Amino acid sequence: MLSTTVEEFVVDTGDHQSFYLAAGPVDGPLIIFVHGWPELSISWRHQLPCFASLGFRAIAPDLRGYGGSKVYARHEDYALEIVVADMIGLLDALGTQKAAWVGHDWGSPVVWSIASHHPERCHGVANLCVPYYSLELGLDACLGLIDRTVYPEDEFPLGQWEYQGFYEENFAAAIAPFDADPAKAIKALFRSGSPSGAGKPSRTAFVRKDGGWFRGAAEPPDVPRDGEVISETDLRAYADALTKNGFFGPSSYYMNHRANAVYSAQAVNGGVLEMPTLFIAAEYDFTCECIDSRLAEPMRDHCLNLTSKVVQSGHWMAQEKPAEVNAALAHWLATSLTDVWPK
Repeated sequence: MLSTTVEEFVVDTGDHQSFYLAAGPVDGPLIIFVHGWPELSISWRHQLPCFASLGFRAIAPDLRGYGGSKVYARHEDYALEIVVADMIGLLDALGTQKAAWVGHDWGSPVVWSIASHHPERCHGVANLCVPYYSLELGLDACLGLIDRTVYPEDEFPLGQWEYQGFYEENFAAAIAPFDADPAKAIKALFRSGSPSGAGKPSRTAFVRKDGGWFRGAAEPPDVPRDGEVISETDLRAYADALTKNGFFGPSSYYMNHRANAVYSAQAVNGGVLEMPTLFIAAEYDFTCECIDSRLAEPMRDHCLNLTSKVVQSGHWMAQEKPAEVNAALAHWLATSLTDVWPK
């Protein structure tokens, strides 16, 4: 029986240091899980043992600015081009030419960018919630895809992405309530999905109008922890890491849209992905809304071997609905990446 024990590692890649979790046989085919904002490698705690048990070497790093990885003091240190270089450095340090990559939230633009700039390092890529050819191109590329029946332009010029505009306009005010109480912030953010939000503006659309997250309050509301998404142990791990490092690094990922647009224009093959790709949409993720809006349309034009799935979940899909996510990933790996499946 294959071991599913998750172990901790730290590796130096040039002048960067990456912390990562790993499980499964060291000679197994590599699958790398890349988290988003404001998460950690433990966001994949339900996936690592599962894919280790199937014979994969399952890896989940902390991105720069997070957890046990190196933290940087400038916004520009969190541009996609640099984060992608971290991940390629990690792959080199693991001594492997290719991996199957899986991303979520900001991890999705990272993984899509690995695929579009370094296709030779990918068996295939899978992403949750954020479709290809959207945010990794910069915020401006998403504006024409906003559902204006939900977000009238005069009221929400940036649609559901108003919160990202607020980061650019008043970064200190944007992160202040998170830094004031990271534990409360995580409890307020990490909520399970509900169909009740369908057809209504996401709360992210009100951040600029309210002068900040949580209706402009100085700190997050103290709401009960949602046990459908995180346990008390998980909450403490997130809160401890974000208390130690702060929200500057994690939130600086929102401050590089122009640099990311320039980087995306350098994609090989005109940005068209020929490798197997999987996109899993969250039906109740009303910020990355891909069911009724046009947000996922450009992806379909730029992925030649695309599999699409929908999970009835909110944004924190891998944590809220791990069995469904694991099943979708495993089926895609077994049918679209048959040569990669553990022997």
